[in-house]
Amino acid sequence: MSFTADRLLVFGATGDLAQRMLLPSLCALDADELIDPKLTIVGTARSEYDDARYRNFARAALEKYLPEGRKSGIATFLNRLSYQPLDASTAAGFDRLARKVGEPENGLAIFLSTAPSLFEPTIAGLAASGLAGEHVRIGLEKPLGNDLASSRKINDAVAGAFPEQRIFRIDHYLGKETVQNLLALRFANLMFEPLWNAAYIDHVQITVAETVGLESRADFYDGAGALRDMVQNHMLQLLALVAMEPPVHYDSTAIRDEKVKVLRALRPISAGESVTGQYRAGAIGGKAVPGYDEELGRDSATETFVALKAHLDNWRWKGVPFYLRTGKRLPRRVTEIVVQFRCIPHSIFAGNGARTKPNRLLIGIQPEENVTLSLMAKVPGLDRDGIGLREVPLDIAMPDAFTGTHRRIAYERLLLDLIEGDQTLFVRRDEVEAQWEWIDAIRAGWDKDALEPRPYTAGSWGPSAAIALTERDGVTWHE
Repeated sequence: MSFTADRLLVFGATGDLAQRMLLPSLCALDADELIDPKLTIVGTARSEYDDARYRNFARAALEKYLPEGRKSGIATFLNRLSYQPLDASTAAGFDRLARKVGEPENGLAIFLSTAPSLFEPTIAGLAASGLAGEHVRIGLEKPLGNDLASSRKINDAVAGAFPEQRIFRIDHYLGKETVQNLLALRFANLMFEPLWNAAYIDHVQITVAETVGLESRADFYDGAGALRDMVQNHMLQLLALVAMEPPVHYDSTAIRDEKVKVLRALRPISAGESVTGQYRAGAIGGKAVPGYDEELGRDSATETFVALKAHLDNWRWKGVPFYLRTGKRLPRRVTEIVVQFRCIPHSIFAGNGARTKPNRLLIGIQPEENVTLSLMAKVPGLDRDGIGLREVPLDIAMPDAFTGTHRRIAYERLLLDLIEGDQTLFVRRDEVEAQWEWIDAIRAGWDKDALEPRPYTAGSWGPSAAIALTERDGVTWHE
C-alpha cells in the first residue's frame, strides 16, 4: 500500500550515524520544504533524555555536522523532534514508545539502526506494541548479519512482522548522486549502451579507498573485516549497477530484478584471484599513523585490505574481469569506477609513428562526483614530422553537474524515499542473500587455504600482491 508517512521513528537516535547523517539530512530536507509540515520525528535510544534534552543534543549535532549555509533552519526543525528512552533488548518499554509515537494519520516510517543482536527483540517489540501494522514500513541499516545464515535469521525475523514491500534495506552508497547517475549514463545515452559489453570493454575496476583506520568501530570492524564491511554491500551494489541489463522500467521491481541476476552470475573466486592485507605503521598525508594491531591493542588476523578478480558468467560480460579493491589507511580517500575500453582494431596513424591509447571512462563517486571520458585527439601543429596524437579528457566535473545547488548527503534521498515509500534505491532480500552467498564462498576458500593477510605500510596502495593480481593480465590499477 502506498502512503507518505506523517510519523518517523528513529532507533539509535543518539548514535554516531544519527549525529553525522540522519539529523543533518532530515534538517536539510526540512529547510528545503521537501518533507510535509505535519511530519513528526520521534527518536529513541537507551539514553535517558526527555524532549528538551534531546533537542539540545540534536542542536549540538546539527551545529557540528550541517554544512555552513544550511544551518538557518535548525530552530524550526527542532520543533519536529521528541524523544522516548528505550532498552530495546526488553519488551517493557515498547508500549510507552507506541504512546509517544501516537496514532499516525497517514502512516509510520521506522529507521532501525541498532546492533545486530537487537534486531529480533526490536521487531518483536514493535509487533507486540502495534507498531508493525499495514501502515508501517521499516528501514534497516546494516550490518544485516555477518554471513548468509545470520542474514537469513534477521530477515526471517523482520519478515515475520513486515512483508517485503514494506522492508527498506539501506545501502547508503545507493543514495549518492553519481551512483544514481550510473543508470542515466548507461540508459539515457545512445553512445554507451551498444558498447557496454565484452566486445568493447576490456575490464572494469572498482576502488573504494579509505585513509582512516579503526576510529570508533574497532569491535565491529575486527569481527567483520574489509570483505564483509565493504565488498559484501557497497562494492557489489556498484558492480551490479555497472553490469546489469537494461530494466524494462525505472521502478524498484525492474531495477532490482536486473541487479539480482548480476549477483547470481558471479563466478566463485578461484585460488589466486584474491589478495588480503593488513596495514602496519606508516604515514598518511605526512602524519605518522599506527598499525592495525597497535590501534586494536592486540594481534588480529582480520583483513583491512581486499583485492579481487571477479567474473560474471553471462553473455554480456563473459571474459571481462572486474577488479575490486578496498582498504583502510590507503594514500587517499576515493571511490571510483573505471571502465577500460578495448584498443581500436586498426590504427591508420601507426605508419606516422602516432600511438593510440584505448578510451577510458572514469566515474568518480567520492570525494568528488564527476565523470571523465578519455579520448584521443590530434596534437596541434602542421605535422611536418608526422601526425601526433594525445589523450585528452572530456571532463564533467562542474560544481553543479551532479550536486545541484547543495551537495546533498546520501541519506537525504534515502530518508525521503523511506518516508514516501519508494524502494528503488533499497536492497531486496534476494540481493542480500546472493551477495552473502558469494562472500561466504570466498571466506571458506581463505579458511581452506589458511590465507593470512599480507602486511602493507599505511599510506601505500596495499600489498604488492594486489599489483601482481592485475599486472599479470597486463592491467594497471588506476591511481
